[in-house]
Amino acid sequence: MTPAKITINNNEINLHVSSSGSWFHDSTGAIYKQLKQFVIPPETQSVTWDFSQIDDLDTSGIMIIIEFMRRFDASRVTFTYTGMKPEHQRMFLFYRKNFIDSQSHTLKKDSFFYSIGQNFVQMLQGFLAFNTFIGINAYQLWLAIRSPSLFRFKATVKHLDTSGLQALPIVGLTSFLVGLVIAYQSAEQLKQFGASIFIVEMVSISVFRELAPMISAIVVAGRSASAYTAEIGIMKITEEIDAMKTMGFEPHRFLVLPRIIALMIAMPLIIFFADMLGIFGGMLIAKGQLGLTFSEFISRLHAEVPIKHILIGLIKAPFFGLVIASIGCFRGFQVTGSTDSIGRYTTISVVNASFWVIAINALISVILTEMGI
Repeated sequence: MTPAKITINNNEINLHVSSSGSWFHDSTGAIYKQLKQFVIPPETQSVTWDFSQIDDLDTSGIMIIIEFMRRFDASRVTFTYTGMKPEHQRMFLFYRKNFIDSQSHTLKKDSFFYSIGQNFVQMLQGFLAFNTFIGINAYQLWLAIRSPSLFRFKATVKHLDTSGLQALPIVGLTSFLVGLVIAYQSAEQLKQFGASIFIVEMVSISVFRELAPMISAIVVAGRSASAYTAEIGIMKITEEIDAMKTMGFEPHRFLVLPRIIALMIAMPLIIFFADMLGIFGGMLIAKGQLGLTFSEFISRLHAEVPIKHILIGLIKAPFFGLVIASIGCFRGFQVTGSTDSIGRYTTISVVNASFWVIAINALISVILTEMGI
């Protein structure tokens, strides 16, 4: 086997490279170092590479040639090659197509307008996939209504406990602190106008209509949406979902419906609990800052605050539950076969659920306000 050699001759603006010997893996290490250290002269305009003296060539030799050619492309010099044997030519063209042309094509795709188009297409595909997901769940719910024996009551009760009952402490504490802060800030302002008694309406209406429902839904989104995504994602990685399909079990009926229905039932109860804790926080500040007793606060609340404000907050609850559970389960089914994917889609599910909770809350609030409710 003839040792691999390379000769580089620079004639002002023309660079001539000639190769000889057997370019195999065991004999190209020195050539690679030589080419790596070589600096293309700035005045060079064209390069000619002669392969006529190469006896044998394998993949490693081809990759060295391709790597060096990429440096010529980056320097924007005219490149030509001669003398390559037909069998070497076929191998060279194959690898060049996959390692140079494909990469240059990718670089073109990194343009600003391509990124916008790609993001739009991905968003549209995600929207259509989510609609399909909702449609499958609606169909499975219809089948469960027609045949109640298909519905998993025990699983629904279990998720009521984990997503509803166990969420009460953190939701209650959050709502209590929000009511406390709102009342404290309002008390300071109302004192200046001698309208301290209006703290009841200010705290109650804001907590009932907006703050308690939205804060509760955001907390549940961070808690339950992430849990649903992680649980279903792990089942997908461990191929439990594929095993369910093989055994004839419908994953949406067994995994998604119990979670969605449980959260739709739990959210009104969670929000009502948050209402009570938020009002209690406001009552404490009203008593401490303004001298308003609990009985006076409750009497004013009963007389001046219509029950419609509580009902408006509770009406939002099932929609929040539906959105949070659907997004959490949908992202779980998107998890691919890696643990990194679980973390990525768990984060996405929490962000998506929180965003849609705020968007739905704003939409309902605007509609009801325009209707005078």
